[in-house]
Amino acid sequence: MVASGELAPDFSLQSDTGETVSLADYRGRKVVLYFYPKADTPGCTQQACALRDVYPDIEAENAVVIGISPDEPKGLVKFREKYGLPFVLLSDPDHKVAEAYGAWGEKKMYGKSYEGIIRSHFGVDEEGCLADVEHKVKPLTTADLALKLVKL
Repeated sequence: MVASGELAPDFSLQSDTGETVSLADYRGRKVVLYFYPKADTPGCTQQACALRDVYPDIEAENAVVIGISPDEPKGLVKFREKYGLPFVLLSDPDHKVAEAYGAWGEKKMYGKSYEGIIRSHFGVDEEGCLADVEHKVKPLTTADLALKLVKL
């Protein structure tokens, strides 16, 4: 499990545009990093659209948003286009990055346990350190957390 103040685990993942994106690519900028279970599901759509709606304020602070899910890039393209998402979406199909951030673990639904993405939000500062770590966030909370981070 990661904690505020630690160096954020670096990663390289395939984006919805087919490019390989690394966290290190954004050194010098604040990064709002969020993990969501599945593109185009109700909670994940709420979360992404809330971030989309505040994205101009995030960009104005020289910050970026990165969304990560286990979805394949092809599904991420459809999700981004359908909702006009202005930020990068990354595919983590083997959930290695989610595990490194503590955003993968046991979940329960209808009395059954299974492994999956734990909806999480992380703020990474300009030096690549974790400035904010939030697990089990509500879909609409991420936008407020993002704005709070970039205004610091």
